[in-house]
Amino acid sequence: MTFLQKLAEKGYIQERDIQEILDVSQKEGKSINTVLKERGVPSKVILDTKAEQTGVSVKSVGDEQIAYDILKYVPEESATYYKFIPLAFVDGVLEVGMVDPENIEARDALQFISSRLRVPFKMFLISPEDFEIAIKSYKGLTGEVTEALSQIEGEDDVDIKIVTEEEDEGKNVSEEKIKEDAPVTKIVSVMLRHATEGNASDIHIEHMGDRIRVRFRVDGELFTSIFLPKDVHSAVIARIKILANLKLDEKRKPQDGRFTAHIEGRKVDFRVSTFPTHYGEKVVMRILDSDKGVKKIEELGMSARNLTLIKKAIKKPYGMILITGPTGSGKTTTLYSMINAVDREKNNVVSLENPVEYNIPGMSQSQVRPEIGYTFANGLRSILRQDPDIIMIGEIRDKETAQLAIQAALTGHLVFATLHTNSAVGAVPRLVDMGIDPYLIAPTLVLAVAQRLVRVLCPNSKEEIPMDDSLKMIIEKQFSDLDDEYKQNLSLGGSFYRAKSTSECPSGTHGRAAVLEILEVDKDIERIILKDPVESEIWAVARSKGMLSMKEDAILKALGGVIPFEEINKV
Repeated sequence: MTFLQKLAEKGYIQERDIQEILDVSQKEGKSINTVLKERGVPSKVILDTKAEQTGVSVKSVGDEQIAYDILKYVPEESATYYKFIPLAFVDGVLEVGMVDPENIEARDALQFISSRLRVPFKMFLISPEDFEIAIKSYKGLTGEVTEALSQIEGEDDVDIKIVTEEEDEGKNVSEEKIKEDAPVTKIVSVMLRHATEGNASDIHIEHMGDRIRVRFRVDGELFTSIFLPKDVHSAVIARIKILANLKLDEKRKPQDGRFTAHIEGRKVDFRVSTFPTHYGEKVVMRILDSDKGVKKIEELGMSARNLTLIKKAIKKPYGMILITGPTGSGKTTTLYSMINAVDREKNNVVSLENPVEYNIPGMSQSQVRPEIGYTFANGLRSILRQDPDIIMIGEIRDKETAQLAIQAALTGHLVFATLHTNSAVGAVPRLVDMGIDPYLIAPTLVLAVAQRLVRVLCPNSKEEIPMDDSLKMIIEKQFSDLDDEYKQNLSLGGSFYRAKSTSECPSGTHGRAAVLEILEVDKDIERIILKDPVESEIWAVARSKGMLSMKEDAILKALGGVIPFEEINKV
C-alpha cells in the first residue's frame, strides 16, 4: 500500500483522486505534500501517515539552531539537494532528519557520507517546514557570504577591525574603525571571523575552474567550508592582497605578507601566501591567535623522559638546541614554550623571527625583512653586538645563517633555532650538507628535537581496540632493538583506542599534540659526529642509550589512550 492509498484508507482523500494528485505534482512541479495541503489535508496527518508507511519515527526540529559541530558532517549543498539534515549526536549515532525517507538517491548519498566519516546514522522523518527552519542553521558562513554577494551596498558592520602595520608597531595612527560594508570586503571578513571562531589554523582559497573553494584546516584536517562563484575570485584575492600590503598587479609569482585584525575583541595575526596556479592565484592564510598565548612546556603533552631532557638542555649556559620537522609540525609552538621557560630577567633574550608570531614579555623580538636586506644572517650579526645571553632564530635556511648560529653557540651563547629535517638525528648531516664542519657541530649541538602533530582523543569519546596477536607483534618488533634496561621503564601494556562519536565530541578528537624524538648529544655522540656523521651511525649510538623514535612516542601515547591508534601510521 502506497502513502496516498493509506491516506485514502483513512478518508482524507478519495481513491479516485490519487492519480490526479500525482499528475498535478508532476505537471506543476509541486511536491505531493504541497498538493495534499492545498486540498485541505493537515500537515500532521501527512507526516504521521508517512511515518506509518515508511516505519521511520517522526522528529520535531523546533526553532533551536543546530550546532556547527553537527552541521559540518553534511555539506550544505548535499543537505539542500537531498532534503536531509544532521540534527544531533546521541550515544555516538548521528541523527538525520529526512523529508522523504523513501528517496533512494538521498539514502544512498547519506550512506556514502556515513561510510566516509565512519559514523553510524539513524533516520528520522521531519516535515518540510521543519527542514526549512533547520537548513537556516547553515546560515553562519554560507548565509552571510550569500547575503554579501547579493548586496550592492551593505549596512551590517562585521566586528572586525583591520590593524595597519604602522598601528601594530605602535606608531601614532588615527583609531578609525573600518566599516566592512562592501560585499567582497564583507565576504573576506566573514571568512576570517568564522575561521577564527572555528579554531582553524589555516584558510585555503583556491580557484577550481568553475567555482572557488574555501577550506579551513581544523586539527590538521582540511574541511570545505564554502564555494564561491568564480566571478568574485579576482576581487577576493585583491582584498586580501590589500590587507597584506602585497602587489596587486603581480600575479605571475608567489608573494608573502601579513596583517593583523581585531576580531570580536581578540587580536589575531594572519600570515598570507599567494601562489600562481592554472586558474588564477591561490591564497593560504595561517591564523596566529595571539590571545591564546604561549603554552608551558608541561602543557605540550611530552613524556616524562622527553620533558626531563628539554628542561635539562635549556639550563645549559651555551650551545645550540634545534627543533626540526616539516612545515606545520608545531616547531614554533615548541620553540616559544622553551623560550618562555628560560629566565628572561637575568638573561638578555633576543630573537629573529619571520614573522613574530607571539609576544613574549621580557624578550626583544625582531622581524626580519628580506625585501630590504634585513635577513636572518644580517640580523644575527647585529644581535651579537646587543650583548645577548640567549638567541632565538626563527629558521636556519642557509649556510651563512648556520655558520653564524654555530659561532654564537661557540662563543658562550645559548641558541634556539628551527631546521627542516625529517628526524632528530638527521639534523647533523643536514648541517654538514649546509657546509658546517663536523668539528664545529660536535661541541655546540646540545639537543636535536624532531616532532609531528597528531590528533588527541576526547576523554570520554574513545573505544578500546582488542589487543590481538598482530598488535602485540607490532609493538614487540618496534621495540625489539631497545635494551631491556630501557624497555622495562616503558608502559608497553594497556590497550589501543579509536575515536568514538559522542554528543559532547562528535568527531571523537579535539586539538592536537606533538609526538617527539630527542637526540641528546653527549661525549659518545660527539665522537660519532667527528668520525662519521651519518644518520645510521648516530642512531645506533643514540639507540643504545635509550633514544625513542617519533613512532615509538606515538605508540606509547596511543597505549595511554591519549591519541587514536590510526595516528601512529601518520608519524
